[in-house]
Amino acid sequence: MQPDYPAGEILAFDKPLGMTSFQLVGRVRWLLCRHLGVRKLKVGHAGTLDPLASGVLILCTGKATKRIEELQGHEKEYRATLQLGSTTPSYDLEHPVDAHFPTGHITSQLLEATLSQFQGPQMQVPPAFSACKIDGHRAYDLARSGHDVTLQAKPIVIHEIELESFTPDTMQATLRIRCSKGTYIRSLARDIGQALHSGAHLTGLRRTRVGSTGEAQCLTLEAFEQRLANEPRPEKPHTPQ
Repeated sequence: MQPDYPAGEILAFDKPLGMTSFQLVGRVRWLLCRHLGVRKLKVGHAGTLDPLASGVLILCTGKATKRIEELQGHEKEYRATLQLGSTTPSYDLEHPVDAHFPTGHITSQLLEATLSQFQGPQMQVPPAFSACKIDGHRAYDLARSGHDVTLQAKPIVIHEIELESFTPDTMQATLRIRCSKGTYIRSLARDIGQALHSGAHLTGLRRTRVGSTGEAQCLTLEAFEQRLANEPRPEKPHTPQ
């Protein structure tokens, strides 16, 4: 069946590293407008991924943008790599390491016992470098401008957290995390480091699932562009949504 992008389509993309969610939306919108022969088309995403994260990002077109809030509420799953023993201001590699902590006491047994403490409902403080709004301003804009950013804790749920691998020589741990809407994996890394009486920050993050949509079902930008090239162009431009 021929896709009808103005009437509304839900598309799953594999967001590449280094690209913002907004940039991906902009590129897809441009490709669709060119394909449809229209100047405007509503396109939005259902849940931001940081530039230094890759993986599943759900996009909605046309009238399907009305479903964004519903799709944002879906459970998400991630694979995260943590560097134990050091921290950064953004809790990931956007900023350089600002502090080092002891790690000699950390074992796989201690790490697994600590992770188990994070399973279930909890209150989590978002990162200062995040898209949360403070008086109409994005927190990351304020933080990057040198302002002190204080964010309130928000309720989240960690449905499942599993240690996939741990390398004592490098103090790197890879986790699989299944969580609710609103969970910041960077904040989780920060909190795990503190619970270990050490420090931690993210060195890798991939979203592997949103709801029932897994990474194997996702399109790359290149594949989507090729798909559009193979789709017949509409005879008449659709009314912009």
